[in-house]
Amino acid sequence: MNAAVSTGIFGAFMVLTVVLGLLAVRRKGAEKGRPAGLSEWSVGGRSLGTVFIWVLMAGESYTSFSYLGAAGWGYNSGAPVLYVLAYMSCGYALGYVVGPMLWAYARRHGLVGITDMIAHRYRAPWLGAAVALLATVCLLPYIQLQITGMGVVVSTISYGAISIDWAYFLGFAVTTGFVVISGLRGSAWVSVLKDVLVIGTLGFLAVYVPLHYFDGYGPFLDRLVAEKPQWLTFPGHDSGGLGQVWFVTTTLVNSLTVVIFPTTVAGYLGARNAEALRRNALYLPFYNVLLFVPMLLGMAALFVVPGLTGADSDLALFKMVVDSLPAWAVGLVGVAAALSSIVPMAVFMLVIGTMWGRSVLGAIPRLNKGAAGAASGDGGGGAAGGRQKLWSQLVVVVAGALALLLTYTAPDTLVRLSLISYEGMAQLVPMMLLGLVWRRLTLHAAVSGLVAGFTLVCVLVFGGHDPVWGMNAGIVSLAVNVVVALAVTWLGPRAADERPDAEVLALDDEFPRDGVPSRGGRLSPPASS
Repeated sequence: MNAAVSTGIFGAFMVLTVVLGLLAVRRKGAEKGRPAGLSEWSVGGRSLGTVFIWVLMAGESYTSFSYLGAAGWGYNSGAPVLYVLAYMSCGYALGYVVGPMLWAYARRHGLVGITDMIAHRYRAPWLGAAVALLATVCLLPYIQLQITGMGVVVSTISYGAISIDWAYFLGFAVTTGFVVISGLRGSAWVSVLKDVLVIGTLGFLAVYVPLHYFDGYGPFLDRLVAEKPQWLTFPGHDSGGLGQVWFVTTTLVNSLTVVIFPTTVAGYLGARNAEALRRNALYLPFYNVLLFVPMLLGMAALFVVPGLTGADSDLALFKMVVDSLPAWAVGLVGVAAALSSIVPMAVFMLVIGTMWGRSVLGAIPRLNKGAAGAASGDGGGGAAGGRQKLWSQLVVVVAGALALLLTYTAPDTLVRLSLISYEGMAQLVPMMLLGLVWRRLTLHAAVSGLVAGFTLVCVLVFGGHDPVWGMNAGIVSLAVNVVVALAVTWLGPRAADERPDAEVLALDDEFPRDGVPSRGGRLSPPASS
């Protein structure tokens, strides 16, 4: 009976998820009265307001990690898990400046992602394709991790009635179904449902678990301090030496990375105006307060379900939920956790599809024969935009299917790649951000820095040297990246670039507070879009 109730609730919400995604694109299509192009599909037609941007980008911080990994880290190690709160809050502060800058640059030139921006900045379409390949390597593990997380959640909340393999497939099918059709706008609509459930379930658990198991926070915290003090200080319990230096360097490199992460940039570019992004940067840290809940409840599980090891420790929170709550409540908590996998998975898949549809397949002339303007930077309009959208949707299905297949057959392949995902993406920071504010950074310098940084981070991480000297390997590699880029800029060849600054750089007048250029700049995309 418990399995039937919780599974029924889960199934009803999965149907609702697909319906919301379909309604999002149907309503927008009715408003416009014409088929949506790549820009509408990939960045929501650059028309999402503050609320939709807030819930969409909050989905980046509330993945299956919130219910599984955060609780598991709290259970296993304790204090080091707080790096998540630190880097996200610092990243939002940086996003207050970076978000409007990237939004305006992309809008001015009709661009739809980071590979587009890089190809435009350095006048090198091949570089956009290369970055798309690198970013795909770094993003695919996140799709696999969300599939895995959803599988674990669904199997647990169904009391074993749904096998973990079927749960993997359900996550892939539901996500692919609505993201292929509705794109970023559908993800934003589903994020509203997800956030209502996340806030409600975590708020409830924050009160219920301490009262049910410990008679309140006072007795719980007293017991934690008395019996598990090593969980409350750095480097935590059995964390492998994740001390204060690691915490600071990880916070720094991750806060820099998160503002140029492809999925974050997709959120930026979907905004209606720059002011929506500034308000979003102010509001998002409040959402992060909820992340304390699974972290703290993970430590509470030390006393309720002691002795969990390995992957079972990630289920610390859910073991308490299944043990003490009625089936309908277990179902709701499970739906919130499942949607926390589906929404970010959808954005990861959409971003990979956009990068390949636009910068790789969309840049091959013979694949786009007859679609005029394929290389004109049309931002997704016309025949070229329609063809690129089709390629992007196809890549979404392929990327999701590949992640699902590897989840079944060789899960360790993507798990190993996930070790360098964030540190690897960090190596794009100089090429992306420094290049948009400093004209002297050359193509040769940016590429040399990227190659040096990415190579070093692979050597350090896969060689078992992370942390290195107590520091995050990503920050060490990023420092080498910057040094190499600066050295090649000053000592290497300087290719002439006759374009004006407004064509190359993200200038101050591109992102004024009211969204209107202050010195005659043009924020609207080209007429062909």
